[in-house]
Amino acid sequence: MIPVIKYPTVDSFAQICQRPSLDAQSLDQIIEGIFAQVETQQDQALRDFTLKFEKREIQEILYSQDEISELANQVPDSLKNAIQQAYANILTFHESQQFIPQKIETSPGVICWQKASPIEKVGIYIPGGTAPLFSTILMLAIPAKIAGCREIVLCTPAMHPAIFYTAQLCGVTKMAKVGGAQAVAAMALGTESIPKVFKIFGPGNQYVTAAKMYANHKGIAIDMPAGPSEVAIYADAHANPSYVAADLLSQAEHGVDSQVFLVALEESFIEKTQLELEKQVQVLERKDLALQALTHSKAILVKNRQEAIHLLNEYAAEHLILACEHPEEFADHIVNAGSIFLGNFTPEAAGDYASGTNHTLPTNGFAKAYSGVNLASFQKKITLQSISQAGLEVLGQSIIEMAEAESLQAHANAVAIRLTTRS
Repeated sequence: MIPVIKYPTVDSFAQICQRPSLDAQSLDQIIEGIFAQVETQQDQALRDFTLKFEKREIQEILYSQDEISELANQVPDSLKNAIQQAYANILTFHESQQFIPQKIETSPGVICWQKASPIEKVGIYIPGGTAPLFSTILMLAIPAKIAGCREIVLCTPAMHPAIFYTAQLCGVTKMAKVGGAQAVAAMALGTESIPKVFKIFGPGNQYVTAAKMYANHKGIAIDMPAGPSEVAIYADAHANPSYVAADLLSQAEHGVDSQVFLVALEESFIEKTQLELEKQVQVLERKDLALQALTHSKAILVKNRQEAIHLLNEYAAEHLILACEHPEEFADHIVNAGSIFLGNFTPEAAGDYASGTNHTLPTNGFAKAYSGVNLASFQKKITLQSISQAGLEVLGQSIIEMAEAESLQAHANAVAIRLTTRS
């Protein structure tokens, strides 16, 4: 089912790891037009775009608290309990990331330190479609709340009750009925109903992704560059083919542009996994999406563990499952991955929902340079310094020498005047 590549040369690894290309350039004109209309017509533009793109008529842009509560109350208790367990684990893990300031005396009388300050206003986008991603609200609103973000704005066209229950649980302050690129534009520019935010988080289709990148060019921070969801799995003789197949399908069912990537040491294991894929895919409600995703995925047979490490670091997977002997030791050799899942009983789905780690991760090879979302994603680090008179006397001449060498006389004078007019 998955195309197989046998014993590729190391020189071909970069080509093997290429993802399907994303043609964002062709979207630029559309996105620019949407931003321009939202900027001039504000809320009315959101009503017009919602009717045009979603065939949905809205009057009020924001949900009232009564509307949110009414929908949230429709969630069955069993699902509420599951969401609460996930909430507790995600809260615990992200609270552990709290920044602890430490004052450092870099030289006598010169003290430097940092403090963490919240991003005051953040926006979260949750797509509509066939998969209501209420789990992503947990992943984004919980760390935003811990960080102390004053405004947490959620835009979504989705109407699943769990979306509203989770938003209420996590302390979302405003919830808007709009979706698509126009929702991103609204959060980036501000309208009568939706406040302008300073950073935008969340997944979406190619239009939403292009809109986030456009907003970034306009000075609004975003979580990270985004692409289709992906998983890579390394499997040795200790792996279970049925487990591996299930994990591959858990990513393939996201959409036709998702990619799964299997790296194995034995050809027989790939063959067993292919048989499991054929069997398990038949019972999936999203079978057609998964089958299309598998056609542009890859199973690679490598000669040894060292080649596998090289290939996996080149691929820089969003999710990496190590279904192998001594997975934690193997993970020590991985430098490029969004999140790593160790052993046969750690499915990637655990990280998607309830183990505690964040599932908003770099895709498309960006794990070579980007981390996944964490508490620090919702904070800025501000540096502070305090220099005593004695400290400046020790440090001052070096500052003057360097400033004069750069022909910045006023910089030098700002120090010299303090040294010559001591209190």
